[in-house]
Amino acid sequence: MVMELSNANPVVYEKKERRIRQAPENTDENAAEPIDQLEIFDHIRDIKDPEHPYSLEDLNVVTEESVEINDELSHVKVTFTPTVEHCSMATVIGLCLRVKLMRSLPPRYKVDIRVAPGSHATEAAVNKQLSDKERVAAALENPNLLDIVEECLSPTFG
Repeated sequence: MVMELSNANPVVYEKKERRIRQAPENTDENAAEPIDQLEIFDHIRDIKDPEHPYSLEDLNVVTEESVEINDELSHVKVTFTPTVEHCSMATVIGLCLRVKLMRSLPPRYKVDIRVAPGSHATEAAVNKQLSDKERVAAALENPNLLDIVEECLSPTFG
């Protein structure tokens, strides 16, 4: 069986230089350190694209600017842009983003994953699937889909 790629020749972008975050000077050992936009981006930038040997950052699917965080309200929103408007892997990419952040962030955070407005032919359907906890849980119970997610999240990517 030959799988047809949604975007056989994606544009590969230059990665942003990694910056080192400075620790706050006055630290209370019992207080949780606030999480910022760069930290969230660092968690998701190296997720592998399910169809190509590139990261989501390489393909400009996620950018630092696509991450919004309100630490006071414990809310993170990531808006991603598929490489083509008919991307068949948009839901899988969103699932990978959600799983990575669920595993990386403290449980107090609400994570909202969305397709950028106007960037996908079935934007509303993809956003509905990604925001439905039951659908996400059911997807992660599918061993084949879970294997794809785990492969995309594997740390062997450089």
